Amino acid sequence: MGPVSSHQSPALEMRGWYRRRWRCGMASFRFQSLNFEGEVDDLPSVDMFVTTADPVLEPPIITLNTVLSLLAVDYPANKLACYVSDDGCSPVTFFALVEASKFAKLWVPFCKKYSVQVRAPFRYFSNQSFSSHENSPEFRKDWQQMKEEYEQLCRKIKDAGQNGVELTGEFTAFANADRRKHPAIIKVILENEEGLVDGVPHLVYISREKHPNYPHHYKAGAMNVLTRVSGVMTNAPFMLNVDCDMYANNPLVVLHAMCLLLGSKNERDAGFVQFPNKFYDGLKDDPFGNQLVVFQHFQSRGATAIQGPHYAGTGCFHRRKIIYGLAPDESQLNST
Repeated sequence: MGPVSSHQSPALEMRGWYRRRWRCGMASFRFQSLNFEGEVDDLPSVDMFVTTADPVLEPPIITLNTVLSLLAVDYPANKLACYVSDDGCSPVTFFALVEASKFAKLWVPFCKKYSVQVRAPFRYFSNQSFSSHENSPEFRKDWQQMKEEYEQLCRKIKDAGQNGVELTGEFTAFANADRRKHPAIIKVILENEEGLVDGVPHLVYISREKHPNYPHHYKAGAMNVLTRVSGVMTNAPFMLNVDCDMYANNPLVVLHAMCLLLGSKNERDAGFVQFPNKFYDGLKDDPFGNQLVVFQHFQSRGATAIQGPHYAGTGCFHRRKIIYGLAPDESQLNST
């Protein structure tokens, strides 16, 4: 991705790009204020996939920030489920997600109470300025408490990375696991059992089975497993996939995608909605082209005449039936 900075996490922008299946087209949108209150039951479910492969190259603290930004989006919690694929089979990554799930029970209500825009904690707390409506004593107190909780979370994960975790209890599955050879590990970390609209979404950890004699197909293989496992557990009609170093910089990102996918006259007209990457802390004037301006704002638009831009591999909402080739609840197949 190029030397943007020491931190290179892309974010989801609020402009949705979609690709038409038969009639080609791509468009950018700017949304006005959206309010889905009173229509919660009509919104579709969405399964969110986060993929990580190496706890050294992709530190767990980055992954959990991505997960927290997705768990806190402005969308009914009982309509969301977040699945994390860990191809590194790392007990530290699993530990980080378990601790993050505890923090999420504080972080999600805080974000929604104060309408926080950027809901990745590391990015939110790096900005020390407050808007005028955030100067109340109550907000200052809550902000300080959340910052202390996040710093404590970071310390726990750093200690686990340096000293390891005790492989007992729920960590026993990692005791004899090698990242290149191990059975499948699936752990439900967080479950919205009561189906609360304003709760915290489901959070599931997956480390797929691996064997050195069988190709695992890298991220494509991880996506296949995420699709299959989520199909058994929650089976949402829409799926979002995000790389572990990407966070949502707009809490309405899911609702924006649904506006485009559900707003098409025919579902065949829009197979997926894709959001361009945006890198933070880039160099002034972007001399190395790391913001992908040419590709995202010119080449992709130019591809409209040839069925639109290609799937970029991250920050994308798909219809599940597009991936399956049929509706997820279709039980009968036409005989060939």
